[in-house]
Amino acid sequence: MFEVILLVLVMFVMAACAFFPLGYSMVFFSKSAQQSTVANQVESTADSELRILEESNHLLTRLISEIESSFGPRPTDSVLRRHYNTLVASELEIRLAALAK
Repeated sequence: MFEVILLVLVMFVMAACAFFPLGYSMVFFSKSAQQSTVANQVESTADSELRILEESNHLLTRLISEIESSFGPRPTDSVLRRHYNTLVASELEIRLAALAK
């Protein structure tokens, strides 16, 4: 029961931080031009990092789907599924190493 109460409190704090308007008010109500340019630089850096993360996520998803399609359907047995996942992971590492060269 304690874990459930703790989980609810943590979720409440996370939601309060996520929807707290202070982060937006600092950008919109800044008076000096220097602060706005710094905010724009931070936003552009965050946008470029987000774009890189999205592109790498798409690459990994595409590679995993190619590997899984070449191996056939995923087994339903837990032991076979664990071996299948290990095989997919090792093939993914091989293909990523080949891309890095």
